[in-house]
Amino acid sequence: MDYFLYNERLGIPIPCFHQDWDDYSKETQQTVLFHWEKIRGRIPDRIAELEDHINSKQALLSNEENFIKSCELNSEIAELASIINDLWLWYRTHQDISEKVHM
Repeated sequence: MDYFLYNERLGIPIPCFHQDWDDYSKETQQTVLFHWEKIRGRIPDRIAELEDHINSKQALLSNEENFIKSCELNSEIAELASIINDLWLWYRTHQDISEKVHM
């Protein structure tokens, strides 16, 4: 769909509008909102997937004796946590938009 761009870091498509929201027809708005609701519904699954990666890296970290490797693992964990935070922001910030789909 032309109104979303896949975000490699987040692992989901995110909205990308080329004009003001109110300039789109009501039909287009409804189509976009419906599509966003489907994407938004997958965000918790994506977060769970990233949490599994964090848990795996934490398990490796607990047994890691090499300081440099420990730092790398910590950095990777922090990046995954940052992605999760951003995903939750997308999920919550646009919740009000998703509610419009059901009106």
